[in-house]
Amino acid sequence: MPTTVLATKLFPPARRSGLVARPWLVERLDSTLEPGHRLALVSAPAGFGKTTLVAEWAAGHDRVGWLSLDDGDNALPRFLAHLWAALPGIRVPPPAADVPTTAALTALVNDYASQPDTVLVLDDYHVIEALDVHEAMAFLLDHLPDQLHLVVATRADPPFPLARLRGRGQLTEVRVDDLRFAAAEAGAFLNDVMGLRLAADDVLALEGRTEGWVAGLQLAALSLRGVSDVAGFIDAFTGSHRFVIDYLADEVLARQPAAVRDFLLRTAVLDRLTGSLCDAVTGQLGGDRVLDELDRGNVFVVALDAGRTWYRYHHLFRDVLRARLLAERPEELPRLHRAASEWYAAQQLAPDAVRHALAAGDDERSAFLIEEALPEVRRARQDSLLLSWVRALPESVVRRRPVLCIAAAWSSMIAGELDRMGRWLDDAEAALAAGDPGAVWADTEDLRTAPALILVYRAALAQARGDVAATVLCAERALELAGPADHFIRGAAGGFVALAAWAAGDVEEALTTFATAVRSLRAAGNLTDAQDSTVVTGDLWMAAGRPSQARKTFEQALAAATRNGEPYPRVTADLHVGLAELDRELDDLAGAEEHLETSRILAEHGSITENRHRWHVAMAQVQVARGDFAAAVRLLDEAEELYWRGSYPELRPIAAMRARVHLAAGDLVAAGAWASGISDTVSYLHEYEQLTLARLLIRRGDDVLGLLDRLRVDADGRRAGSLLEIDVLRALALHLRGERPAALAALRQALAAAPEPERYVRLFLDEGAPMLALLQDAAPDEPLVRRLLKAPTASPDPLTERELDVLRLLDTELTGPEIARRLYVSLNTLRTHTKRIFTKLGATNRSGAVRRARERGLL
Repeated sequence: MPTTVLATKLFPPARRSGLVARPWLVERLDSTLEPGHRLALVSAPAGFGKTTLVAEWAAGHDRVGWLSLDDGDNALPRFLAHLWAALPGIRVPPPAADVPTTAALTALVNDYASQPDTVLVLDDYHVIEALDVHEAMAFLLDHLPDQLHLVVATRADPPFPLARLRGRGQLTEVRVDDLRFAAAEAGAFLNDVMGLRLAADDVLALEGRTEGWVAGLQLAALSLRGVSDVAGFIDAFTGSHRFVIDYLADEVLARQPAAVRDFLLRTAVLDRLTGSLCDAVTGQLGGDRVLDELDRGNVFVVALDAGRTWYRYHHLFRDVLRARLLAERPEELPRLHRAASEWYAAQQLAPDAVRHALAAGDDERSAFLIEEALPEVRRARQDSLLLSWVRALPESVVRRRPVLCIAAAWSSMIAGELDRMGRWLDDAEAALAAGDPGAVWADTEDLRTAPALILVYRAALAQARGDVAATVLCAERALELAGPADHFIRGAAGGFVALAAWAAGDVEEALTTFATAVRSLRAAGNLTDAQDSTVVTGDLWMAAGRPSQARKTFEQALAAATRNGEPYPRVTADLHVGLAELDRELDDLAGAEEHLETSRILAEHGSITENRHRWHVAMAQVQVARGDFAAAVRLLDEAEELYWRGSYPELRPIAAMRARVHLAAGDLVAAGAWASGISDTVSYLHEYEQLTLARLLIRRGDDVLGLLDRLRVDADGRRAGSLLEIDVLRALALHLRGERPAALAALRQALAAAPEPERYVRLFLDEGAPMLALLQDAAPDEPLVRRLLKAPTASPDPLTERELDVLRLLDTELTGPEIARRLYVSLNTLRTHTKRIFTKLGATNRSGAVRRARERGLL
């Protein structure tokens, strides 16, 4: 569901006549346009004129994009949609819901790198609390092209790397001491702008009382209208900010006509104001007229567009109004929020409609609105928004609504609370059986298919618990309930049948069934899920012993992701991890690291939830190949923290991977401690563990042939990838028992039977010198064997083609950022390439690397 963009968020406040000129601050903001500057930060408490200053400065420049933030922008998809809408001249399309944030922002950066100077203003950034939005902005800051300039106005410093920017001279700051009005400015404001006739001593006294606080001066000026004892008023103007705010709010509100005061209090529940919305909330007509009068009377409304149809209250004034409303008319709050919710729902602005319904305490209406929005929210994968809605409702309300129970079950699965997930599914079935006692359910696709949807989630729960039989049973029952047009049910349930076949080791069946399921997901419009499926498909091809087909799957998906310059979908990061694992198996460690670096950048906001741990696993395997076992263990520890039991079968337990690292490091004691709890049941779900145990037994000199024979029977005819590994270990075990002829025969048979043995370089290298000796006698003329025999004494890693591209540009006058733009990569990626080049050439700096490259004939 595309995010509806509220146009008034994109306009700076309309300029007022008679503002107090502050040319030195405008000049300071001009410095943000200088090359190398990344951020102009205007940070001060409420009421210090931040927005006014930035709007005045922005009015003097062309190509300025303005975005006024609100609480709703804590949802990352909504924030990005508004960001795209605010930027002038942007040529890349807004990111779809399934696109990783870093990929979208990379496209944005690349676009503006070839555009004229452009300014982006983010006003009221202090409302942002969401970590993923902060991370997105930090990424953008790190990669801003010289042509794009960022200005942020906020009440509190954002969690950006300000110290680093300050140390590099890339930060322009305007803070509270800069924004305070001096006596002369206070006099100009009070007498010229606000129309008072205060003596110089009164101005000085009031400026001292307010400490130059512009909002305080404005509140004081409004209160002073018609006051005869100015000196007495100023003398009484003391105390804490809260006291002053309360005092002046009483004075301002008390001096307004009753109808205006009523309007102010009732509309205080709104973040933004327009005539028809105010009419809906107040229950009266004339909202446009009242807003115009408030605007002309300087009563703390800020025009949001040049046509002055949308406004907002000054935040501080709005807070005061809300406090008064709560104190004086608490019984009105539910009705006011309900009216706002109805207005927003009529405008098809579901997030605002739900927010006001929740604020009204109208749980049934909130639940109904959520149910209506849920199918599109799920299709767009706005999971965080959906989960926040469900968690805001009382559990008693959710339990009466089967669709919301299913959503709650999904939230429990994401949190790793599998038992709680099961209870929510029980509640969903109970709610369906009980009917609709007193609650009105939204008539949606999810309600119609709820019985089948419950079974799909039960299949997911069984899969997470490793119960293959229950997974198949629930998924097949869901398929029986699904109609021909129920594409999502058919795709999801079919996917779990395929995953169960995978978990059972029937790889060919899994590949066929999974392809059918993916077609159903595409037909349902669940494109994100369909894109995610390419990772599973690639893994299945690996299990089938066809790494070349896995690579083709990943590369075709990547090509589709970048076709026509479209932003990357979130699966892109995971595809790079898959390619890294394939490169590592080919012993192309530099290529694997390059894919992992790309994945690391893309995955900051875009990795599949169940794959978040996988980057660390892949990097750990690279570190093992490089001999850094301590680093590998640390990476696996990090992977374990990120892993959660979800829809994918757990085929490579992290504990078993860690045991393999211990074996590679020669620590048989640590590996033996792990092995004490290993099941002796032969199945594909335990195969990785048992092959790890087999390696331990071989290292100990224990008999392992019986175990390998049982594993071979299970894999034969179903998993060529497993069969090759089993036979390699069997040949090694026979060799170490002194049965060399049998070992050579087993190895030759393994090489002949495997579809693509030449793509399993690390499988042989990781078994060390005994395996290499066997290969030399078994098949000395095979290209794979010749490559393997050279590997232990190979020369240092050659430069990759990409590194050669970087090296050629290092031999120019281009700066680092210019090289990064030329290569269409981030500065961090360029630094990674440069570091590898220095290491491979034995250099410590750019000039040294160029000199060494010339000596080797590379330039």
